Amino acid sequence: MDKENLNLTVDNLFKKIKHFLITNLGKVEKEASIQEFYTAFCFALREEIMTNWLATEKSFEKQNTKILYYLSMEYLPGKFLNNNVTNLKANDLLKELLKKSNRKISDLLECDSEPGLGNGGLGRLASCFLDSLATQKYPAIGYGLRYQYGIFSQELWEGKQIERPDCWLLNYFPWEFKKDFHSVSIYYKGSLIPATNSHGDEIFHLEDYEEVRALPHDIPIIGYSHQSDFSVLTLRLWSTKESPKNFELQRYNAGELGEAGENNSLTDVLYPNDNNEVGKRIRLKQEFLLACASLQDIFRRFEKNYDNVYLFPEKVEIQINDTHPALLIAELMRRLVKNYDMPWEKAWDITKTSCNYTNHSTLKEALEEWNEKRVEYLLPRQYKTIQKINQMFCNEVRQKFPNDEEKIQRLSFFANGQIKMSHLAIYGSKKINGVSQIHEEILKTKLFKDFYDMYPEKFLNINNGVTPRRWLLNCNPSLSQFITSKIGKEWITDFKKLEKLHDFADDKESQEEFIKIKKNNKTRLIEFFYKENPIRNYKGKIVGRFPCLPENSLFDVHIKRFHEYKRQLLNALHLLILYDELKRDINSRKIKRMVIVGGKAAPGYTIAKQTIILFFCIARKIHLDAKVSQKLRLALIENYNVSKAEIIIPAADLSEQISTAGLEASGTGNMKLALNGALTLGSIDGANIEMKNLITEKWWPFSFGKTAEEIKEARPTYKSWEIYTKNPKIKKAIDTLKDGSLVKTEEEHRALTNLYERLLTTKERMADYYFVLSDLESYYQTQKKVEELFLDKNLWAKYAIHNIASMGYFSSDYSVENYAKNIWKLQKCPIDENILKMVKAEYFDIS
Repeated sequence: MDKENLNLTVDNLFKKIKHFLITNLGKVEKEASIQEFYTAFCFALREEIMTNWLATEKSFEKQNTKILYYLSMEYLPGKFLNNNVTNLKANDLLKELLKKSNRKISDLLECDSEPGLGNGGLGRLASCFLDSLATQKYPAIGYGLRYQYGIFSQELWEGKQIERPDCWLLNYFPWEFKKDFHSVSIYYKGSLIPATNSHGDEIFHLEDYEEVRALPHDIPIIGYSHQSDFSVLTLRLWSTKESPKNFELQRYNAGELGEAGENNSLTDVLYPNDNNEVGKRIRLKQEFLLACASLQDIFRRFEKNYDNVYLFPEKVEIQINDTHPALLIAELMRRLVKNYDMPWEKAWDITKTSCNYTNHSTLKEALEEWNEKRVEYLLPRQYKTIQKINQMFCNEVRQKFPNDEEKIQRLSFFANGQIKMSHLAIYGSKKINGVSQIHEEILKTKLFKDFYDMYPEKFLNINNGVTPRRWLLNCNPSLSQFITSKIGKEWITDFKKLEKLHDFADDKESQEEFIKIKKNNKTRLIEFFYKENPIRNYKGKIVGRFPCLPENSLFDVHIKRFHEYKRQLLNALHLLILYDELKRDINSRKIKRMVIVGGKAAPGYTIAKQTIILFFCIARKIHLDAKVSQKLRLALIENYNVSKAEIIIPAADLSEQISTAGLEASGTGNMKLALNGALTLGSIDGANIEMKNLITEKWWPFSFGKTAEEIKEARPTYKSWEIYTKNPKIKKAIDTLKDGSLVKTEEEHRALTNLYERLLTTKERMADYYFVLSDLESYYQTQKKVEELFLDKNLWAKYAIHNIASMGYFSSDYSVENYAKNIWKLQKCPIDENILKMVKAEYFDIS
């Protein structure tokens, strides 16, 4: 945009802001607070988005295209303002507008709240996919839940995790549109009245049920385009918070306060603690809410354009993102047979042709098993449908394996009073995909081997990816400009163009540019630490900030949700070894190391919470040692989220991806960090394997640890005690957990002692189940290699540039193209030019 047109656009936008402030808030611009100005700006920008949003929807309708419906319990989009401005290519516009209004961009961005819709990689991936679907102009809609208080906001009181409500909706959230007229009813509990449809198939009516009203809130997802024809997709989030039907006043007046508000609070919190009956009940209700509300909306959209339900699989593609929404399969069957009077067999053909399932974890806890009695009580009609689907499935297995009742028992949805939702998802889906090469092999040869024996054609692998818009263009503008100056701007929408960057890895000038960019990003992170990352005492009072080492230090980053398989404990034990060596000889290490650790632990996950306490104890120990703290520092990130990741990731030198081999399905943090120029310290797990293959071993220097097969072979005879007794430095580090040298309170002592026992003497299961001690020596030696390479800044930069140049395969653009081609059979649907002209003409007529 030339200067003249830019000024005209700025003037026009400024007029809209002033108009909004006067007509909606009763303020003139100069008197408006920054929060009020932010709201007015977002509303003005929304007008620019709305024309393309409406044109996108109308283009889908006109072309009668198949539409993807993507269901996920989690989304982690991050803040919308900066990303929307970037995707609209309106950065210069925003700068000029703020200059004209004499306001700071940092103040404006501070007003933008971060939606609390997810927890980790699952939600971040779902958001990346929506960005890529919009950018690649695929017809799609995302469905999720609008969590009033997120998962939680984390405070660390002397390392103890305290869960607070995530009040992201405290102020008006300008990016959502409430659509009351599309609200739907969900029915729980009740008594069954048997009947049959016209084909003689059993159906059930329901009486004395519990009705819950779900209200939709739509968020526009803006695709990036070099032209003005950007697509805008819809993320529809369901809420039970604002419907008066969901509050049972009779119960409230009877003193039953919890029961009275239960249905009103179904979308209050993501993953409520399920260590109690109420938590289990609400989680099951949440999952059915997402499945049932979304399915009703899918049918509403379908019936708007088609009057023949048998066209459903030709026009509807449903993606179940992980196991949480699997109840959709039972509900789809129930509706087709009852509401649309369809024969059972035909309904099943449509269901298994329309649905697909992505598995994201091999961990039992993530595969969603529900107590059979709880499902029967809360969802009696769906329970009957699941029973019938399971019977049909078991008969099918018997036909193929007539003399193998054990296989039938393994495959059955029902076992030990539980219903295996992953089994329902697999049987009811057309395709089942893993998200990395090793993950897919584990699904086929171990976790779902019996299903693979039945349906080998269903299984395939599609690698995860991350959107280059948010995770490079938006969060690391200096590196983005560096890349564009070398290879042009096409990489923004065609990430494979990054491979051209290899040509600059040997160039001394390019290396120096990269080093300078990294240094500036570290400066920004250090400023963040001093301003926004607190240390709290045992009462929660802020008593200081985590001190940092200077920018020439190695910034060693480990940012993930806390879980034993992600092995934060491995990092902690290495820190104890490193501290001991520096304590004995401060010159034993030639570099300074700034270790940055962030992540949340699930509210009911005691071991994960105790691991956070351990890190705090280590950080305090280092801080109080004037000598060691000159070479080593540890900072804990409180309430790690997308916004903080956008500051930390560009500053990282070393990316810790150290999960137990065979347990990380893929990971996407590894991709984001490598994309921003961090070298990976990686176990042989998840997408680390594909990254290593594409980056090549020559430029992937820090691989360590046992393979998944080696762990499998070693597990029956593995004794962590033997490693502990034979390796003096490991023994000394582990003894520190028990000898009291790290702790100041009894609670800290109990936490660290429990970790000690978990590694060596636990009776619950085998000690050191996640092979921390087994890989610790390899990890320790690899960390020495890290330090040796970091001594040569230009050589490190050369490695980093080669790593960035090899990341084109890990764009979510590439991932969704693979899904579209190999699973969804989805065609792109760009905005119809005439429709866009028509909508804009009507808009300009009234503006």
